[in-house]
Amino acid sequence: MVNRISVFLVYKEEHVSALRKLVPKEEFALLELSAKFFRGLGDPTRLKILEILLDGEQSVSDLVRLLGIQQGRVSNHLACLKWCGYVTTATNGRYTLYRIADKRVKRILQLSRGMVAKNAEHLWACTRIADTRKPRATMGK
Repeated sequence: MVNRISVFLVYKEEHVSALRKLVPKEEFALLELSAKFFRGLGDPTRLKILEILLDGEQSVSDLVRLLGIQQGRVSNHLACLKWCGYVTTATNGRYTLYRIADKRVKRILQLSRGMVAKNAEHLWACTRIADTRKPRATMGK
């Protein structure tokens, strides 16, 4: 029996393939890159890291203390944020300090907060966007 997640992924890929055929190659590449841009922000921990860094640069150990999660998880999120261009690093002695790479990140976070506040009920009810949390056993097949 096929589970719901597998069906969704096949369904989604069929629609992406159809779109790829309809729009010019350069436009589709930009759409894919824009979607990837938003996926980089699509994790609550990464968003919280960015919010913390808006107040100033932090080391990994500072972020571990502030977030209360394991160093490995913080480092993985920071690597993602760095690869995507949201944060940069500077070395201060033996510490690597992370900071926001572009001041527009602050505006993006502010805009998202405003839109979330206005549309929270709809966002909670949305079943079209997969929840990033681990699926529950009751999800079924």
